[in-house]
Parts: sequence; C-alpha cells; structure tokens
Amino acid sequence: MLSNLNDLLPAASSGSYAVPCFNIFGYESGVAVVEAAEQLNTGVILACNKDMAEYMGINGVAAMFRELAEQSSVPVVAHLDHTYEESIIYRAIGAGFTSVMFDGSQLPLEENISRTAAVVDVAHKHGVTVEGEIGSIPYTTGRDHIKAELTIPEEAERFVLESGLDAVAISIGNIHRLTTPSCTIDYDLLKKISNVVSIPIVIHGTTGIPKADIQRLAMTRVAKFNIGTALRMAHGVNLRQLFADNPDEFDQLFYMEQLKPFLRDEVLRQFDLVGTTHER
Repeated sequence: MLSNLNDLLPAASSGSYAVPCFNIFGYESGVAVVEAAEQLNTGVILACNKDMAEYMGINGVAAMFRELAEQSSVPVVAHLDHTYEESIIYRAIGAGFTSVMFDGSQLPLEENISRTAAVVDVAHKHGVTVEGEIGSIPYTTGRDHIKAELTIPEEAERFVLESGLDAVAISIGNIHRLTTPSCTIDYDLLKKISNVVSIPIVIHGTTGIPKADIQRLAMTRVAKFNIGTALRMAHGVNLRQLFADNPDEFDQLFYMEQLKPFLRDEVLRQFDLVGTTHER
C-alpha cells in the first residue's frame, strides 16, 4: 500500500511510538523490511540515501520501492533521504517517490527556508510529502563537509512555519553512522523545540543512540527514526558468516535468501525499540 509521511507520522507524533525509516541498499533488505512490517501489521518507510541513488539511479530505486509498497498489505512510504539538489528531488517525484527530504541544513537560515518552501510547493502539488532539516546532524564518516550544529528552537519555529514542510529533522546530539550507541541526547533542547514546532519531529542517526534514549524519545513528539547503519551491520556480519559456513556455495540468490531472516530480525528489533510493537 503506497503511502506518504502524512499517512503515518501525525499519529506517531501524538502517540507513544514512532515509525522506523530504513535506508535500503538492496532488494533483499527492502523485502526483509516490508515482511517485518507485515508481520506486525504496521506501516514503514523505505529510504534511499545519496549513495544508493547514485549507485542504482533514481528511477531504479523508485521502481523497486513502489513495487514493494504496492504489493504490501501495510502502508509503505517510498522516501528519498538527504538530498541537496532540487533537480534530483524533482526527478524523484517524477519517478514515483512519495516523500522527499530537501536537506538545506548547510545553508543560511533564509536560504534554507526559501529553497525548502519552493520544494514543498512542487511536491505538494504531486501529493508528495517533504522533510527538511534545521541545525546540522554530523557524520562520523563519509560526509566531512557536514557541520555539527545543534538546532536553535527559534530557527526551527521559523523554518517550519515559513517553509510549509511536513516533518522536520533536528540536531540534539544525534550523529550519523555511529556503530555503537554512544551519543548524548539533549532533552532540554528537544523540549524547547517541541514547544514551538507543531509538525512531526525526525531523528537521524538512530544506531548511535542508546536503547533507553530511543525508547524515551519515542514517547515524545518524535515520530520518525532514520535507521541505516544497524541494518548494514546486520547485512555485513551475517553475510560474512554465511560465506564461512557455506564455502562451496557461489549462487548469489542462495546467500540473499539465507540472509533475509537475519535482516528481518534486526528490523523487528528496531520496531520494538521505537515502540511500534507496544502500540499495537
């Protein structure tokens, strides 16, 4: 069931759970995520990041996501993650993505607002939801140009009101691509942002957040957690073990089928962390 963020996030924002958004790097990962969501009878978000968009192409990823969503019995969002160029976003909308993220976090506030608003205007005409970012969530690796900048509540308020977007990603101590849960969340800052922002709040860098903090954040206005590293780690660790255990096998499909249950287990663990399984 093909959906967008507005079909899933408002209820999560006002409830005691959040919706997981998984960065997908292959068909077997996408199938595992959707199968886990169907097992729980709940919605989920499939996301394509910059690396995957460049590797597979916008049209290829869109086709894969839409096929998975349209064949599913639960709501599935086809989301384009951090994207800095409007031209790529407009191609994604034309290709069939139902949600996009224009990341203007590296821009001056006024430019972030104006360019995000322009994307919102185009996207909404096509029934596509838009996520933006205010403040700047740093990366441990792979994005050296990205600043580390906590969200300023007053700027978040202006950004949301003047851009018209549907969900806002914030920086409150979360960090992209941490492989261990070691970041420190600023709850006082989250409260100040929640008091001035009315739309669903998004947290990126979930793998780097301690379990207790994920569970606590899910009880707040946070409605969406982006998850990439944890799923990639489950993929790599278990695939290496499968190679070791099956030295005479060479068929790629054999390994992909053997890998899916491990990925599905990790997805189910993430659903449990963000409170989805407790909500239903």
